Amino acid sequence: MTTTEQRNIVVVGGGAGGLELVTRLGDRFRKRDDIQVTLVDRNHSHLWKPLLHEVAAGTLNSSDDELSYLAQSHWHHFRFRLGALKSVDRRARTLTIAASMAEDGTEYLPERVLSWDILVIAIGSVSNDFGVPGVAEHCYFLDSREQADRFHRHLVQRCYAANASTGSLSPGQLHIAIAGAGATGVELAAELDHSIHALVDFGLDQLDLARDLKIHLIEGADRILPGLNEKVSETTAAVLDEIGIVTHTGARVVSADPSGFHLAGGESIPAEMKVWAAGVRGPAVLSNLDGLEQGRGGQLVVDETLATTRDPDIFAIGDCAACRLSDTELVPPRAQAAHQQARVLAKTIERRIAGKPALPFHYRDFGSLINLSERSAIGRLMGNVFGHETGSVSIEGKLARLAYLSLYKSHQVSVQGVVRTTLLTLANFLTRRSRPRLKLH
Repeated sequence: MTTTEQRNIVVVGGGAGGLELVTRLGDRFRKRDDIQVTLVDRNHSHLWKPLLHEVAAGTLNSSDDELSYLAQSHWHHFRFRLGALKSVDRRARTLTIAASMAEDGTEYLPERVLSWDILVIAIGSVSNDFGVPGVAEHCYFLDSREQADRFHRHLVQRCYAANASTGSLSPGQLHIAIAGAGATGVELAAELDHSIHALVDFGLDQLDLARDLKIHLIEGADRILPGLNEKVSETTAAVLDEIGIVTHTGARVVSADPSGFHLAGGESIPAEMKVWAAGVRGPAVLSNLDGLEQGRGGQLVVDETLATTRDPDIFAIGDCAACRLSDTELVPPRAQAAHQQARVLAKTIERRIAGKPALPFHYRDFGSLINLSERSAIGRLMGNVFGHETGSVSIEGKLARLAYLSLYKSHQVSVQGVVRTTLLTLANFLTRRSRPRLKLH
């Protein structure tokens, strides 16, 4: 670490892990004039990434649950700098923030350079299209709020167009195909089925959903949710089948075009609306960080203290970090992992400031929960439940849905505190009856 009059801690990325980390550090060092904590993010506000499928379906208005980074910085004693990470100079201990451009293409914030003594990269992940032809050009991705909003606008437009049609719909006109049946794909499929039926209830009553709507879920593995417990996978598949979602397992997408997806076996799935949710990788900018080691998925390789392998003053957490779980596995890209890493790294940075050694990170899997819109939730809780070591407990229905909702409330508490979270929850409860459950535009 360099010796300077003021030590600069810079966190790049305000996702689940980054925002919690910078909030903890800002509060911890609020009375230290010799320590400056800064958050850098390309967006003005934070939205919990596991909610993006609800934004895409329209069952969550993205403006309702966003948190302003500028307001958070004021409340929790850190600086906020708007802009995307462009590059890092490890010798000079600086990072470059790319210029910010307005919608008309004009520059409204110039390229800037920040100094750092401790740097944390927490910029998440992006979808991995694996180079499949046509995917980048013809599919929607759900890596950001903007992408989710864009898909929702297209969905509403296609539903209005189909409702106004005087003739038969073209093949695939109101079909939605989702490549990837992990948690995001499964939850999106269920949420879309619910939201389109709600659109009909609100007045698009010329649509014959039994005839015209079809939602396809495509998975290359032999079952949906291949990364989760087999019992959860089977129970979820049964619910999806009951509501009419068509699942294709053992199906590998080899190309996409405007008409739909094409599979390795020669089958085609017609769908004018296509979403790619079949894998994640590190953002491309990670390869421009002055030689930091990257793993196979493009994430930054870190050691047991979450420090990058080639620079002990640069750390990485969340989906952009390749953190070893075992000889053959990495810590999974889940919000609970980012949350745990943020807590440990906050303590490590405090200890480093005090001249103490870093703490090792040990991931603890508390289970997985799948939310199937208004119908159900399914999952398994692991470890200590209600004060007892249980190993693994399967839950579903109202109990699972309550547990799923508690995950988000836990995240809110970690960045906004108990009082503010309670007030926001109460406000949402009181106002939701005065507006439609679905975003209709």
